[in-house]
Amino acid sequence: MPIPNPLQFYSEPLAGVDTAELQGKLIVIEGPDTVGRSTQITRLRAWLEQQGHAVLDTGMARSALASGGIAKAKEGNTLGPVTMTLFYTVDFADRLENEIIPALRAGFVVLTDRYIFSLMARGLARSEDGSWLEKVAGFALVPHAVYYLRADVPTLVSRVVMGRGEFDFWESGMDMRFGPDMYESYVRYQARVIRALDRMAGKYAFTTIDASKPADMIFRELQRHINGLFHVPKKRVRAKRD
Repeated sequence: MPIPNPLQFYSEPLAGVDTAELQGKLIVIEGPDTVGRSTQITRLRAWLEQQGHAVLDTGMARSALASGGIAKAKEGNTLGPVTMTLFYTVDFADRLENEIIPALRAGFVVLTDRYIFSLMARGLARSEDGSWLEKVAGFALVPHAVYYLRADVPTLVSRVVMGRGEFDFWESGMDMRFGPDMYESYVRYQARVIRALDRMAGKYAFTTIDASKPADMIFRELQRHINGLFHVPKKRVRAKRD
């Protein structure tokens, strides 16, 4: 299923934004926690810049308006699920208006580490209403491509253990206590997030990539897909017979 009308809004358009002026490319890298999104975006940015593209990379909880507030609120481990969703929606709205749209208007390639889909998946994992989540995030632009780095929970667990060596409170869904300890809660919460992203994959036309493969193989696969966004194959012209 192709992505319908990229760089149109999913539902309610932002006031004063003429999508015909947005000449850049919006590319989303999605996936659960610790799947390797940031690593791939760093490599993709360097590669795209080498190809001569101006690139903006952005991601969740990086807005000037909301990032500090989100970090402070999470320190006390007291955010409720609806408040968390709305806080991250404010963060996304600020970045969309003040970073993503201006960059697209200037012809940049925008690489974003997660998009509205992680926001919705986290809400669904916490049993929030799916229709409400879609309405809340409906002011988002339809991207040119969404690459879903998918890995199973055992793969994610091994990366946490081999990486930083400990589980994060929020990545484990401990605000909802899905299990008796951080490990069990991580396993159950991440499984719920993955199921939510899997269900969205068809509806929102994700390109799913096996993230259990080595990072170099994933990078080459992303390069191949992204190349296709810039190079439209020429139509063959049949010679007329006499």
